[in-house]
Amino acid sequence: MSLHVEDFQREIAVAARQYDKYIVCIEKTPDQFLAALQSLVAKAIDAFEHRAEGLRHGIALDKHLTVILSETEGVRPLCGIYFNLHSPYRKPVAARSR
Repeated sequence: MSLHVEDFQREIAVAARQYDKYIVCIEKTPDQFLAALQSLVAKAIDAFEHRAEGLRHGIALDKHLTVILSETEGVRPLCGIYFNLHSPYRKPVAARSR
């Protein structure tokens, strides 16, 4: 079975609506978000289709998004889209000394 980004348009549309409604992001406009999301879905598909035997997931991520395709009993894998939320005002954690 060959997967395409278009196969996950429903999930992409839901994520885009949530981004537009709830996420404040200084670095990406909604159009840039959508382009990045479609690119990550394509990368997750590639990772899923070329995963090693015994692995069940294809994962792609950037600083703001994580896309996971997970093997299921059905023909089509599950698609999870997660926002990697952070604050630009958060202070970096100091490195621990050993």
